[in-house]
Amino acid sequence: MIFPLGRFCLAAAVWALAAAAPAAEPPAKTAAPAWPDLASVPADLVVPPAASAAPAPGRRVFATTSGWEGTAVRHTVYLPADWTPGKTWPVLVEYPGNGNYRNKFGDTSDGTPEGCRLGYGASGGRGFIWISLPFVAGTGSARTNAVTWWGDVAETKRYLLATVREVAARFGGDPARLVFCGFSRGAIAANFLGLHDDEVAALWRGFICHSHYDGVSERWPYPGADRVAALVRLRRLGDRPQWISHEGSVAATETWLRGTGVPGRWTFRSIPFRNHSPDWVLRDLPERRDLRAWLAEVVATR
Repeated sequence: MIFPLGRFCLAAAVWALAAAAPAAEPPAKTAAPAWPDLASVPADLVVPPAASAAPAPGRRVFATTSGWEGTAVRHTVYLPADWTPGKTWPVLVEYPGNGNYRNKFGDTSDGTPEGCRLGYGASGGRGFIWISLPFVAGTGSARTNAVTWWGDVAETKRYLLATVREVAARFGGDPARLVFCGFSRGAIAANFLGLHDDEVAALWRGFICHSHYDGVSERWPYPGADRVAALVRLRRLGDRPQWISHEGSVAATETWLRGTGVPGRWTFRSIPFRNHSPDWVLRDLPERRDLRAWLAEVVATR
């Protein structure tokens, strides 16, 4: 076959250029978002320190529920600044994250009830009784607060039920308006403990879960961390609402929950900071304003 000379030369030139061209570079990887630090936003709340004193409005105190005297088990009780006797009050029931935690950003968790902060920021210190409870470990007089993971789940549940009853009797806590709150280990506990069985699941009006969620990871080191067991617990949620947030992105939790087939009244919020910490609720952020509006709706008298 005879090619016209001009067309042949043009084709040869195109082939030569293609051969000489460098291979296309792979697309650059997208850098992970450089989330800011919470320290860049001034706090407008300071959590009251727990004291060994009598309960009073605006005061946070150590307490031990009747039946556990003589043990090292204790929790904290905060009566809101506007507390008065003779009324009923919604109750925020908070569980702490794991202790002995510190990350490269300086975020810490000591694993104790007195280290809890989520409930105070969510309420602003008014309108809610706020109690911070322990996971209980040990037996008999050797019972104590578990700094990491669950301790004795049955004993932790017993302490929870007894404390809620005592707070109702002594301070007017409304057993129909209990909200479970937790950060990190405490957030996982919202379902692991809060939905552990039908008895304890019946307590709650709603749940605040910040940073982690039951079933998202099967690598957490305790029996029942698998998704099959987590799904059994999740099905006890019913139509109770859950606020679910996480530093940076809440996508992993949302993906897990949307894939379970369980219908849920979930509110998902990504907190645009890098910190594994509940301290965002101590700052005037849009997410805190959203949380407070959500909480007011959850506990509204029906």
